[in-house]
Amino acid sequence: MLENVLKKQNEALKTKIGYKTVVSAALIALAVALPQLVHAALGQSGGVQFLPMYLPVLLGGCLLGWKWALTVGILSPLVSFALTTLAGNPMPAAARLPFMMFELAVFAAVSGLFSGLIYKNGLWAFPAVIAAQIAGRAAFLGAIAIFQRVAPFTPKMIWGQIVSGIPGLLIQAVAVPLIVIALRAVLLRKK
Repeated sequence: MLENVLKKQNEALKTKIGYKTVVSAALIALAVALPQLVHAALGQSGGVQFLPMYLPVLLGGCLLGWKWALTVGILSPLVSFALTTLAGNPMPAAARLPFMMFELAVFAAVSGLFSGLIYKNGLWAFPAVIAAQIAGRAAFLGAIAIFQRVAPFTPKMIWGQIVSGIPGLLIQAVAVPLIVIALRAVLLRKK
């Protein structure tokens, strides 16, 4: 969506890259900070239930398109892990990191595929988020099933976490599209 807005405003390539870089960095920062806030307020179970890192990644997909959002999806858990490891409490845990990077990459890429449609009609953000959630959670479960011999997780354990995360997915299925629709309205008002 942002690409289309910048194109409509006849922005130079350097300016487009600058805007997308700033938005990507802000979303990664939010993806690092939001889980810390949720965990501080609600404990580890709050993170499993509300999936706070997913929200900025879904926003990234809807706003940035799949290429830039893919970077947000991959880097968000990686940056979080690096920073929280320095603080002595790695989040996500090292064993979960590659799976989460893969899952969030899928979230970002799938929601990002809808970015052009969202530019035309903000209501496309709803199917974008839902499709991304289904694909991302399925990818996570599938990766666990494939690598269960070397991972400390089982599909049954991950399925339980997926079920526990339904409240977060439902909140995001409504909140992310509403945020995207509001941002779209603001961006399209310019010029």
